[in-house]
Amino acid sequence: MSRRFAAALLGLVAMGLCALPAMADQPQPWGLWMQDAASPTMQQIVRLNGTITVIILLILVLVFLLLGYVMVRFSAKRNPKPAQWTHHTGLEVAWTLIPVLILVFIAFPSFRLLYSMDRTKEAELTLKVTGHQWYWSYLYPDQGISFDANLVQDGDLKPGDPRLLATDNHVVLPVGANVRIQTTADDVIHSWAVPALGLKIDAFPGRLNETWVRIDRPGRYFGQCSQLCGVNHGYMPIDIEAVSKEQFAAWLAKHQAKQSMSEPAATALADASR
Repeated sequence: MSRRFAAALLGLVAMGLCALPAMADQPQPWGLWMQDAASPTMQQIVRLNGTITVIILLILVLVFLLLGYVMVRFSAKRNPKPAQWTHHTGLEVAWTLIPVLILVFIAFPSFRLLYSMDRTKEAELTLKVTGHQWYWSYLYPDQGISFDANLVQDGDLKPGDPRLLATDNHVVLPVGANVRIQTTADDVIHSWAVPALGLKIDAFPGRLNETWVRIDRPGRYFGQCSQLCGVNHGYMPIDIEAVSKEQFAAWLAKHQAKQSMSEPAATALADASR
């Protein structure tokens, strides 16, 4: 029995080691844990999840120990004549009060986290996200830049691009900047979710939702629509590249120049079609 237990324990350790690659900015095979936190919000989520997991495990162990004790101590063999009392006021108060105290202990950090996610910080940049069936539109309102982001098909993937997560145009955000995220939708309800950044915000038609993010390190971060929105719901990836503020300024200048060059051509085409 001890050998079987040791083998099972080694198997669990191996599964935990397999889960380590999940500590990245995108899903990994056999990933069993959260992605590596890349924002203050996600760091708080990971800490809260760890705290609640420990509490749950302690409760689980306590319940199993109590069950084992009751099965042995009050078995029919040891107690051929069962006790006749039906209640115990002290025990009933205890097993009501203790769970309430545990829930209150969990509630304080939970509400604090929810409040921090809902409260938009002093933003250096605003990104407006619009969900469509089945792609995303992005607008930098202060910079006048807008584009659509569609899934890159398997045959067009570049080396290093993850399947079903890369987009033809990806969002670029500066590292260390407080970014206001606004979401809405054009047709049905969508949800803009990026796990490594701790972002998950619904996008409703005719309504503007708001949250914020501050990315701590450069990299590419991937997410997907997390609200069932139709037949191609699973093909609405989110692709974010976090760069330094200098690189972001250069990207802005490049896209603003490109957009300003395309506007006269669009105006001429509209005039010609009249």
